[in-house]
Amino acid sequence: MKFLSYDSRFSQFLLKLTYGCWLNLLWAACSLPLVTIGASTTALYCVTLKIAEERDTGLTRSFFESFKKNFVQATRIWLIMVLLGVLIGVDAYAVNHLRSTTTGALAVMWTLNMALIICASIVYVVVLIYIFPLLSRFDNTDLAMFKNSLLLGLHYLFATIMVFAIHFAMFFLIVAAFTPMIIFGIGTTALASSYFLINVINTCSYTDET
Repeated sequence: MKFLSYDSRFSQFLLKLTYGCWLNLLWAACSLPLVTIGASTTALYCVTLKIAEERDTGLTRSFFESFKKNFVQATRIWLIMVLLGVLIGVDAYAVNHLRSTTTGALAVMWTLNMALIICASIVYVVVLIYIFPLLSRFDNTDLAMFKNSLLLGLHYLFATIMVFAIHFAMFFLIVAAFTPMIIFGIGTTALASSYFLINVINTCSYTDET
């Protein structure tokens, strides 16, 4: 039947799911030390962005080539992101506690501080969405990676919102609805996200070339 042929949309959809599952296993295996999550996420996006461009040959080879190439910088950036995340989390906990135990002008001050922390959290998520996909495609300094991730995330809000929604939906499915979906996990999430990110990445590539 036609819908079961290799070129049919159904067959291509199943093929992409298979890719997502396999990449999820590779990502999980390479992330086990935890400190290597940055490098494995960069390698994951190196492959999924290629798939989004219909360049889906040599998945495993491309994954490990990117993992090795970007290991040092990706690990350094990941550790910075972990530190920033911990600082934001601790600040949010402390400020929320102080806000709930004070009244009057002090309560207003702590509420304003909480608003600033929420803004910082949004900036953090935006950078986290873009920094590893950018690292998988471009060579740049750590500072430039952070700056470009934030600028791109704010400029391409639709892509940012869609990628965040995809991650949130997968998290919800795994935690609240159907735990076996973890077999697809971050692999399929990154693959789906790459179809929104690839236009942003290609825009950056075009800008660099000109």
